[in-house]
Amino acid sequence: MGSKKLQVWLPIIFSLVLIVGMILGYQIRGDIKSDSFFNLSNSSSLQEVLHLIQDKYVDALPQDSINEVTITDLLSHLDPHSIYIPASDFREVNDELMGNFQGIGVEFQLFNDTVNIIRVLKNGPSEKAGLQIGDKIITANDTVQLAGKKLNAENIRKQLRGAAGTSVKITIVRDNIKKDVTIERGSIPVSSIDAAYIIAPKTGYLRINKFAERTYEEFMQSMEMLQKQGMQKLVLDLRGNGGGLLNEAVAIADEFLDGDKLIVYTQGNKSARVDYRCKKDGIFEKGKLIVLVDETSASASEVLTGALQDWDRATIIGRRTFGKGLVQQQFQLSDGSALRLTVARYYTPLGRSIQKPYNKGKEKYEEELLNRFHDGEVIKGDTAKPIGKSFKTASGHIVYGGGGITPDIFIPFDTSKNSMPIINLFYKNTLNNFVYQFYIQNKQEFKNVNSVKTIDSLLNKNENNWQLLQKFAAKDSIILSNISLKEKEEVIERMKAIMARQILGPEGYFETLNYYDKAIQKSIELMK
Repeated sequence: MGSKKLQVWLPIIFSLVLIVGMILGYQIRGDIKSDSFFNLSNSSSLQEVLHLIQDKYVDALPQDSINEVTITDLLSHLDPHSIYIPASDFREVNDELMGNFQGIGVEFQLFNDTVNIIRVLKNGPSEKAGLQIGDKIITANDTVQLAGKKLNAENIRKQLRGAAGTSVKITIVRDNIKKDVTIERGSIPVSSIDAAYIIAPKTGYLRINKFAERTYEEFMQSMEMLQKQGMQKLVLDLRGNGGGLLNEAVAIADEFLDGDKLIVYTQGNKSARVDYRCKKDGIFEKGKLIVLVDETSASASEVLTGALQDWDRATIIGRRTFGKGLVQQQFQLSDGSALRLTVARYYTPLGRSIQKPYNKGKEKYEEELLNRFHDGEVIKGDTAKPIGKSFKTASGHIVYGGGGITPDIFIPFDTSKNSMPIINLFYKNTLNNFVYQFYIQNKQEFKNVNSVKTIDSLLNKNENNWQLLQKFAAKDSIILSNISLKEKEEVIERMKAIMARQILGPEGYFETLNYYDKAIQKSIELMK
């Protein structure tokens, strides 16, 4: 019985000991750098207990697994965004913010338990090795089978990814013929910009999916390209952008704001206030600007949006943002793992805290987003009166602190796609599978496509597409014969967008969807 009690308390003891002695270093506030921590010279009673357990306890203890469980459990009692990164995940987690990964440069999907290449990244290792869309990967390095029901995407990635300069030999099937291909892995850039193009006369559209190490650089390249095409007004789309590196968002804000205006400041109980201000003339300080946000726009996205709203620089359109305004600092641990610990809060220029409340625990915090759908906020606008402190911009516009950034113009969440056949069409990945198979079967017809208009006309030519989709969906027990005309039109629109992504990449996808997007339509209307 005593042994069982000890096992219950061990996680708490271990977690406390791992935290005791940590001394916070200088703030990085969004940069992914790694500081180490060191032990205090005087051992605490908890440290003494740990040493006694390690030296004297009757059974061997699995140190690594206990560490992970106990640290995660301890952090769950702090705030929702302090996290522990195991050594095994450290590289992959940081790769996301570095804006690149090391691998072979393909996008794949599992169809009928087989790895199908659905996109080959331009100028990447796989393109140089001759891989094509539609190739099926059967094995890796002669021994690892990449076909079968037990496969998952993570296992496949582990086989294909690896350090730049190393090689992987794969066996593919193309036109029913097996072929061995050796690919030298490389560093694959992952763009932060999904799309940048002229969406209406003199109006540019630019969508940022995250704030990574090269986001500002990519942003500037896109802006210069758009200005060369005559852009005088801009729609900046931050919907779905979960944030990332603060410095990248600050640098972009500087391009929209003049003078030495305050962009954001951070402050914590043990962290002095640090101001981030404009430092130079911006590339787009005067043109008309609209920013699109939704409930999944978070962190650095909210910093940028909040600064532009506080200075009356942009019209914010969409739905209330997530409400993540906590600053994490990363500490490297001795075993290769890392701790991202919350050390401060973000505040907009007017002093608004972006962070929504989390004093009712992590579970309630995570449920808050779902409650917006349940309570009708995303459909009818903010159903509750603002409870945060009010602030007034220079133009007299009233804004509120706490719980994210509330847009100036509300666009409701589209509930028209919520019938069960439509939900299943996306949930089961049926529509994606159909578009891929349709592309493979008509590859020659799509060979020279270079615009979304061409895709639109090619798909409109074939009146049998809908019948083909109905038959394909029926194999997944999805019956489309009774859906409404509006739902049918929206499925066809999405089909065109998926085909555009298949052929032209993310920009083709969003350019197609934007034709029917209500937030985009409202933005263009206001730009006139």
